[in-house]
Amino acid sequence: MAFDTKGITPDLAATYEGHRTVFQHLAERYLSDDYAPENVAERCGISADRIRAIAADLARVAFDEAFELDQPWTDFRGNKHDKMIGRPVSFHAMRGVSAHSNGFQTCRSLHLLQIILGTVEVPGGFRFKPPYPKPVSAHPKPHCKVTPGAALDGPHLGYVQGPDDLCLKDDGSAARIDKAYTWENPMSAHGLMHMVISNAHAGDPYKIDVLFMYMANMSWNSSMNSGGVMEMLTDKDENGEYVIPKIIYSDAYSSEMVAYADLILPDTTYLERHDCISLLDRPICEAGGAADSIRWPVVEPDRDVRGFQSVLVDLGARMGLKGFVNDDGSAKYKDYADYIVNHERRPGVGPLIGFRGETGQEEGRGAPNPDQMQAYIDNGGFYEIHVPEGADYYKPWNAAYQDWAVKIGIYDAPQPYLFDIYSEPMRRFQLAAEGHGERQPPEHLRAQIKQTLDPLPMWYAPFEDGAVDVEEFPVHALTQRPMAMYHSWGTQNAWLRQIHGQNPLFVPTKIWQANGFAEGDWARVTSAHGSIVVPVAHMAALNENTVWTWNAIGKRKGAWALDEKAPEATKGFLLNHLIHELQPPKGDGLRWSNSDPVTGQAAWFDLRVKIERAEAQSESSPRFEPITSPVEKGPKAMQWKVGE
Repeated sequence: MAFDTKGITPDLAATYEGHRTVFQHLAERYLSDDYAPENVAERCGISADRIRAIAADLARVAFDEAFELDQPWTDFRGNKHDKMIGRPVSFHAMRGVSAHSNGFQTCRSLHLLQIILGTVEVPGGFRFKPPYPKPVSAHPKPHCKVTPGAALDGPHLGYVQGPDDLCLKDDGSAARIDKAYTWENPMSAHGLMHMVISNAHAGDPYKIDVLFMYMANMSWNSSMNSGGVMEMLTDKDENGEYVIPKIIYSDAYSSEMVAYADLILPDTTYLERHDCISLLDRPICEAGGAADSIRWPVVEPDRDVRGFQSVLVDLGARMGLKGFVNDDGSAKYKDYADYIVNHERRPGVGPLIGFRGETGQEEGRGAPNPDQMQAYIDNGGFYEIHVPEGADYYKPWNAAYQDWAVKIGIYDAPQPYLFDIYSEPMRRFQLAAEGHGERQPPEHLRAQIKQTLDPLPMWYAPFEDGAVDVEEFPVHALTQRPMAMYHSWGTQNAWLRQIHGQNPLFVPTKIWQANGFAEGDWARVTSAHGSIVVPVAHMAALNENTVWTWNAIGKRKGAWALDEKAPEATKGFLLNHLIHELQPPKGDGLRWSNSDPVTGQAAWFDLRVKIERAEAQSESSPRFEPITSPVEKGPKAMQWKVGE
C-alpha cells in the first residue's frame, strides 16, 4: 500500500519477514553503551550528569510543555486534523558544525534529534523558509558530460542518489577538477572550491589551460595553506611555463588574488549594479512567506568597470551559448538587469516572484513584465508573498502549503515527503564498498566509505585527530569571517576599519593563565603544517581548549589599496597558514583531501595547534613581500558631512 494512502498510520514497532523499522534500528544504536553519557562525557567536554540534564530539559519542554493552536489542517494523505501541536524547542547550529571531516554526520545527528522531538515545522520549533522544504528527489542530479561546441548535459551541481550519479570518466577518474561527486566525497553538492588550485597544480585528475574565478580570494583568506597556494599560482614547469597557464579573475577591489591574474575583469561595487536575491538561489524569505529582492545602481561608476553578471551575459552571447542568443544569433539580453526581468527558468517562472505578467498584477508565476524592475524599486527593492493561514506549519505534509507552493511556482506538482532518517543514498554507497553493484570504488577508499557513509547518523573522530599527536597539539583553533566582511569587501568601509582593522588570537582563561599572558602579548601558534606569531587577547567566554580569530581582516601588503603600514597588513593575520588542503601523508603516495569524506566540505575546524608565549613583534608572521596592484593607494584621510 502506498505511503500516502489516506488513513495509513505507520507502525514504528512492526517487523516484516525479519525486517525491522528504522526506529528500531535507532533505538538499538543510540541506547547502546557506545552512546552512554559516561562513555562520551570526556570526549564531549560535558559531564555525564550535564548530558542527562540537557536531554531531560529537551524532552520535558518538547512533550510536557507542548501547546495547541486551534488551526484545522489537512495532511498530504487527506486526513483532517483540528489542531496544530507546538513544541517550543529550537536549535541554532551555524555552518561551522559542518566544517569538520565528520561534519555531515554531526549535522545529521542534530537534525535527527529535532525530528525525534517533533520540533520540525511546528509552532515553537524549526521552520523551513520557502522555497524549502523540498525532497531530495525534487533536485537535479549533477552532470559532467562535456561535448565540444555544446552545452554541458545538465546542471553541474545536484544531489546524487547513489554510485550511478557520480561524476566519473569511463576510466573511473574524476570528471571535475575539484573531484566533486567522486568516491572520495560522493555527496559534494557544493563542490570543493578549496581543492581547485591544488588539483590544477598537481595535474590531478588532469591539467587545465585556464582558471576562471570570481571574487574568490584564493591566494589569501579563502584558501587553506595560503603560502603554498601562492607558490602554486606562480610555479613553472621544466620548460619555464606556468604550471597553471592562464588565470582570469574578476573582483571589485584590488584583492590579493588580482596580482596573480593574467586577465582582470574589474567588477562594480554593490552600489553600482543590479543584483537579484532570487527564490531560485539564496532568497531573503521568512518562514511565513516567500520573498526576494533586488539591488539597483544608486551611483554611476566613475571608472572603467562593469557588473560581473552583465559581463557573463555578454560572454554568453559572444560565445553563442544556448539561452543567451536568439534564433538569429543576436544577443538575447542587453545586460543583467534585462536578464533578471526576462529570463524564465521554465514558463512563467523567472528570477523574481513579484509584479509578473504583462500588467504586473501576478505573483509567483506569470509572463515577464518589462516594468518589473521599476516596480521593485518603487516597492523598496523587495517583494513578499505570505503563506496563507493554515498552511504556515507542517509544510512538508500540509496539503494547503503544497498547493500554495505549486501556485507560486516553487513546485510544478505537490512534493510531500517523509524525512529520510535512514539515508538510502548513503546505504547504496556502502553497499558498493561492500562489493555490490557494477560501479565499484577504488580499493583504498572502501574502508572509508563503509565507515563514514553510514545511513544512520554516527560519530567518528576528525581525521586530523588520527593524523597528528593530539598530546603535542592539544588545542583546537577556529577561524571565521566577521559579519561585516563576508567577502572581504567590508575592508573598504572607513568606519568598519576603525572597529576591526586588526585581529588578535582570542585565548581562553585556562591557556591564558598557563602561558602567563598579559595584555599586549604575542604567541607562537604551531600546527603540524606551519607556524605563526600573532598578538593575543583574553576571552573568558570560550571553550577552555579552543582558540579562534577573525578571517579576512589580515591583508597582504600591496593589496586593497591600503598603506603598507596599515594595521591590517601588520597586526592582522590569517590562521589559514596553519591549515593544509591535504591531510598529512599516509605513506601510500595518495593525496587525501582535508575534507568531509561525505560532502567534500573543507575541514577548516579540524585544526589542532599548540601555543607558547613569544616575544612581541612589530608585525605578525609569516610575512610576504608586497604585491603589485593595478590601483593607487587610498587616501590617508577621509571626511564627509551627513545631512544639512
